[in-house]
Amino acid sequence: VLPSTHILNLYLGTAEDAKKEGAVLLNPVTEEVLYSDGTTEEVYAFDVPVPVLDEEYDLALIGSKGTWYDHKVKVTNVVPDKESETTGETADETGTEAETANMVSVSLEGGSGKATIESPAPVEETENGYLLTVTWSSSYYDYMIVDGEKYLPINTEGNSVFQILVKSLSEPLSVIADTTAMSEPHEIEYTIHFQ
Repeated sequence: VLPSTHILNLYLGTAEDAKKEGAVLLNPVTEEVLYSDGTTEEVYAFDVPVPVLDEEYDLALIGSKGTWYDHKVKVTNVVPDKESETTGETADETGTEAETANMVSVSLEGGSGKATIESPAPVEETENGYLLTVTWSSSYYDYMIVDGEKYLPINTEGNSVFQILVKSLSEPLSVIADTTAMSEPHEIEYTIHFQ
């Protein structure tokens, strides 16, 4: 999701190749972003192929001025799904089962509908409630506010990851997440549902 409607097309490759006849361009779709102050803004979003992980690849873009520009994209810290996390290591040297994090199915409501959170999510019971690990589908979230408490990301690279304290897993949780993906940072209200 881009912070404007000024980028008209993307191309998986170099700017030079994007100019050639027959080049397959990525077209935008219009997304409406709802901000916490109630205002909305229409921006462009693209579905971008990822040909390789942990390595840079070429992604060219053309703006409203008609000039192609070269850019490099790198996708890192991809979180595997639950099945691929399974290993054969089930016991330690004492013969007891290795500890594994409990998981809970979650879904996200609010915003433009483009952002998601990873499900199932790790959750750990504590004296004060449940410590929930929230992994966003974007790297642009720089803080979350839950029950008046401000939380910062626990990672520095890849999609934003937070550990937040949740009092109950039986009812929806209202949160605020600040995104820097737009021209200015915006706090967006979301609701996390537990299944």
